[in-house]
Amino acid sequence: MKAIVIHEPGGPEQLKYEEVPTPVVKPGWSLVKVKAFGINHSEVFTRQGLSPSVNFPRILGIECVGEIVESTDQKLSVGQKVVSLMGEMGRDFDGSYAEYVLLPNHQIYPINSQLSWTDLAALPETYYTAFISLKNMKIDANHQVLVRGATSGVGVAFVNLLKSQFPDIKVSGTTRSVQKTDQLLAAGFDQVVIDDQNHLQTTLSFDRVLELIGPLTIKDTFQHVYEGGIVCITGLLGGQWTLNDFDPIMDLAPNSYLTSGYSGNVSAEKFNELLAFIERYQVKVTPEKIFSLPEVPDAHRYLASQQSFGKVVVKVD
Repeated sequence: MKAIVIHEPGGPEQLKYEEVPTPVVKPGWSLVKVKAFGINHSEVFTRQGLSPSVNFPRILGIECVGEIVESTDQKLSVGQKVVSLMGEMGRDFDGSYAEYVLLPNHQIYPINSQLSWTDLAALPETYYTAFISLKNMKIDANHQVLVRGATSGVGVAFVNLLKSQFPDIKVSGTTRSVQKTDQLLAAGFDQVVIDDQNHLQTTLSFDRVLELIGPLTIKDTFQHVYEGGIVCITGLLGGQWTLNDFDPIMDLAPNSYLTSGYSGNVSAEKFNELLAFIERYQVKVTPEKIFSLPEVPDAHRYLASQQSFGKVVVKVD
């Protein structure tokens, strides 16, 4: 089979399009024909050597959509449409940057959907993450909402989900680049806030904040939260993984709440709840950019570029 293999960390040029053996099914695992997958910032970090637990060579890829080819689980029939994400896929064992991937049965989720493969590929990591964050934030139509890191795939997915449910809700989005203002407004945001060196350039406050930059900006975020507000820390785009020098008594806004959204908290029931939400509210989930398997290095370059916006997926022919 063809796959993108990384033999040592570095730039996108380290992602090599190669012929490798097709995985052989073993007890407790299934072989999936990969139809499409999303590109994620965590995979960029791994490619750069910033995931200490990952050994090379490795086929990256923490999510995919596809069909069962062979399985040791009677519940997973040949041809069944499935999704998979997280669970050390592309880290502890080879992931989805390939024509086929061998996956543990317990992290394969059967689905029934008429969405195209590329639209489906926008869901496992991106829309699912946005969806569980949306649920944890307990938003109603009268809330003022901010998405910090709005140009990311999860940021765009979140505003699509939220505006589909509450068309008139006011949602602001942040960006470090003034040049992306028009794109954010076109994506559904009502107002754009500039993030200058991890400080929001606004005096506004909000009832709910989706924090996608992460621990790096969480203190500043809470300076813009109303009393009783909720901040959901979901992303780590700032590259800082933990809270440092954070005093919850002093740094949280008065009587506010900090929650999180984690895509590893997944089940077939929860994923199909997302699919039902998308169908009920007619959510548009089409990715912003589609690449082919040999073009994965270009997909990484795009994701890291100033032009990056929204979800990037790869279609596997």
